Amino acid sequence: MSSVTRRVLSHAGAGPALSALSEWTPVDAPGGGLHPGDVGWQLRHEDAAVLLWADDAAPVAAGLLDGPVLRVTAAPGADLGAIAADAEQLLEPGTDWCDGLPIPGWELDRNEPWLVMSWAPRPVSSRAQRVGEADAADRVLVQRSAFERSTFTIERWRTMKRSPAGGLAVEALVRTPDGQPAAAATGWFAGAGRCGVLEPVGAHPDHRGHGYGRDAVLGACAALATRGASAVAVVTPAANEAAVALYRSAGFTVVRENHDRVRPQPG
Repeated sequence: MSSVTRRVLSHAGAGPALSALSEWTPVDAPGGGLHPGDVGWQLRHEDAAVLLWADDAAPVAAGLLDGPVLRVTAAPGADLGAIAADAEQLLEPGTDWCDGLPIPGWELDRNEPWLVMSWAPRPVSSRAQRVGEADAADRVLVQRSAFERSTFTIERWRTMKRSPAGGLAVEALVRTPDGQPAAAATGWFAGAGRCGVLEPVGAHPDHRGHGYGRDAVLGACAALATRGASAVAVVTPAANEAAVALYRSAGFTVVRENHDRVRPQPG
């Protein structure tokens, strides 16, 4: 009989979850709801908590609460029923979506499809530059300009970089000819021969329509390929036509459509 137990890992202690997720990341587009890069991006918050399920001390799933969504990736062959039974204890009203784990009685959300898109390594030309400490302020500026509700700061960038996932991150920044920060992309490595992921990608509203976003995407993808990534994936809402067009222009193709599971509504 399965004896699944759950631990909550702190920001500094997230290494075991990252290692497990990297081991479970396939050659092509990831199949679960969580990639090491998703955890890495979450670790920009000092108080981030990562969930790790184990069976007889062997990791069988990792997850995190991303706002109202529980995102989980399980090991191949894991007892999903046992993991789901434990996960349900976390899913109080308000946490009404689950990505990557079939919760019994929950339904697929057919209204909000997500596209999983994949890029195969190839030679590219890009104006992107790697992001270092000297570029942190401009990297943050692009993020806050591209996403209206962003709370990204230089300190959160530094928190992310010093986290156990910091060494997995590759960041690309594109500037205008006069040096203004125009677009940025963060890519995450999961190991040689495994699929990397982009999270997040953004372009400054003042500089859209000039190919800067595409260059940022290609710069991050090329950096991941140089490290040995077998492919690069990105997940975006199907309704976000601008993002889908951007990734297609960079050579991404749609691999599949994902649907979160949602809590059934009373009545």
